[in-house]
Amino acid sequence: MPTYDYICLDCRQRFDIFLSYKDYGSKPVTCSHCDSANVRRRVPRVRVLKSDEQRLSALGDPSALDGIDDDPIALGRMMRKMGSEMGEDLPPEFGDVVDRLEAGQSPAEIESALPDLGASLDPGGMGGFDD
Repeated sequence: MPTYDYICLDCRQRFDIFLSYKDYGSKPVTCSHCDSANVRRRVPRVRVLKSDEQRLSALGDPSALDGIDDDPIALGRMMRKMGSEMGEDLPPEFGDVVDRLEAGQSPAEIESALPDLGASLDPGGMGGFDD
């Protein structure tokens, strides 16, 4: 039997219900938390698989870089998206930097707060953020 996802409009709780195709639409559904009949079916998110080429192409879109020069929050969002799209394990320092950017800290502030960061993120020893 298929599982259907609902939300109760009274208590705002989400719940799943198993219904046969025959019962769906004809059998009344009530909230499993408060027994209210004031419920609405939720449509789950749809995931689309992309090839590596499609993911990297989307990251290379110049419009994705708009506004990151003067906005650490936008830079942090872009870095988080790039990190998740790459599908590789990143060092914990990467997450720390992204969290700080999304909190509004500038790259210069992050670099002064974490002076050894450049060496750990750049194994070739090429420097920190500004190089």
